[in-house]
Amino acid sequence: MGKGRGGFPGGGMPGNMSQLMKQAQRMQRQMEEAQAQLEETEMTGTAGGGVVEVTVSGKKEITKIKIDPEAVDPEDVEMLEDLVMAAANEALRKVDEVSAASMSKFTGGLGL
Repeated sequence: MGKGRGGFPGGGMPGNMSQLMKQAQRMQRQMEEAQAQLEETEMTGTAGGGVVEVTVSGKKEITKIKIDPEAVDPEDVEMLEDLVMAAANEALRKVDEVSAASMSKFTGGLGL
């Protein structure tokens, strides 16, 4: 074992490790910022030609539901339930797509 070199041949490795750690910390901060930004984003899904709209946050929490009165038919409550479900699922898919695109900027170069 070499004296004071920590077992790294030539002593060049610690400098490279330090640089890698700095890059990893910078990437971690950027990922956290991107995640925070995503959580503040809202996505809206629609169904029935826009008679039902569901808005969700980047945290996947429903923040707003808008239902056009013409979509309300007391004889066909199931249809309204289906429209709300379809709009919510569309909004959640949009959040997933934006999240995946945002994170791929960071993971793309890592081979993950």
